[in-house]
Amino acid sequence: MPFLTNSLAVGGFAGFLLGVSTYVGPVIAMILIWRYLKLKPSGLMLWCATIWLAVGVLASVFGEVEKAWWILAGLWALVALIDAIWIKLIPSVKVERALPGRFAIGVAGDVTLKVSNSSRWPLSVHLYDGLPEEGACELLPWSGTLPGKGYQEVTYPATLHERGMATFDEAHVQVSSPFRFWVKQQRIGEKEQSRVYPNYEPVIRFALLTMESSPEQMGIVMKNRVGLSKDFHQLRDYHLGDMLSQIDWKATSKRLSLISRDYQEQRDQNVILAIDCGRRMRAMDGEMPQFDHCLNAMLLLAYVALRQGDNVGILSFGGEERWLPPVKGVNSMTTILNHLYDYQTSTNPSDYAEAVEKLMVRQRRRALVVVLSNVRGEDGADLIQPLQMLRKRHVVMLANLREKEVVDAMEAPIATLDDALKFGATQRYLDDRRLVLNELNAHGIQTVDTTAKQLPVALANRYLATRQEV
Repeated sequence: MPFLTNSLAVGGFAGFLLGVSTYVGPVIAMILIWRYLKLKPSGLMLWCATIWLAVGVLASVFGEVEKAWWILAGLWALVALIDAIWIKLIPSVKVERALPGRFAIGVAGDVTLKVSNSSRWPLSVHLYDGLPEEGACELLPWSGTLPGKGYQEVTYPATLHERGMATFDEAHVQVSSPFRFWVKQQRIGEKEQSRVYPNYEPVIRFALLTMESSPEQMGIVMKNRVGLSKDFHQLRDYHLGDMLSQIDWKATSKRLSLISRDYQEQRDQNVILAIDCGRRMRAMDGEMPQFDHCLNAMLLLAYVALRQGDNVGILSFGGEERWLPPVKGVNSMTTILNHLYDYQTSTNPSDYAEAVEKLMVRQRRRALVVVLSNVRGEDGADLIQPLQMLRKRHVVMLANLREKEVVDAMEAPIATLDDALKFGATQRYLDDRRLVLNELNAHGIQTVDTTAKQLPVALANRYLATRQEV
């Protein structure tokens, strides 16, 4: 019995080695097909190879199985070869991509892929588009069957998280062979680019509300201080309390009733938006950097100012210096968007003195200058003096973004010593920051200090309240 057991063990081991040796040949064949025919063995092919190996081991132990093993090997090899030639001769599918005109950062845009099959045979396709690195889509990859001489349109929402020029690479396509033994992998289509703009949804929402004469629904109060400017608006009937200087005597003589002139706020004023592109603006606030929150506030403020008839210019500092001379009219929002969409922050510190010097050279006419930044207590010495110099010629406003994490830290419950220490450090941080803002206010420099969520509307309201000072 031990001799019989040992014999079976030796025979089984020898059969296993024989099976493995016979398995090497098909493996080498698959590698050659993968390399030269550009075909990848599918899961079904690997399962068939495993079954064939198991039958080969049995054939080495039980001789009567060997004939069936060879028949199985021949059929498998024949079908696999026909399948490989077939899928290799089938024309490649074609992929055409239709991108939206533009993307907004963090907002899904629909991308449509037209996948065409020029062969007469239906094809099983696995598709993944060449999304930019900063893009995301939960509906990819797509799998489906293309009818013979037909096509399939695949629409998916792509969300891009970085502004600038986004590049879509060729689509990755896998086509299964008719018997599902092989997969043909290809990169098909063209590289295409699309612009990713700041999220201008608040601007669009404001535009729709103003069309309904309801801007107050956003919290923006459109003010018109009658009689404080010299821009003529319209003639109207005399109201009790109108000043005599408002009466238009020529129109009164024609109508034989008192007619008063209505005035509106002065137009054609300049508003310069100076945005900090330094390293401090790279900090995340929620799902977006602070810099992008400031861009959104700038867009709303620019739209409100253009709608008020003012000119809007843009200056960047703390990184790549860029300048957009003041433009006028609501239609200029396209110019502003095209100028702002690829703004990026840098790792450089913000030099407020240099920014003020360059701004005073570029903008000599009196204007409302809105500086958007994230100012801390240690910035006082570098910030106050330059803004004082700018205040001699212009009306200056500092829009300061308050971090959401700081607000959350102040509102968090205090249960442990660590919580108390964190609360004290946060309060000290806010006190130092408040001292800088108070000193700016003392020198006639207006400040807006609020969170990213409230910044767009707060900045627009402060602009409307400040226009009379320009």
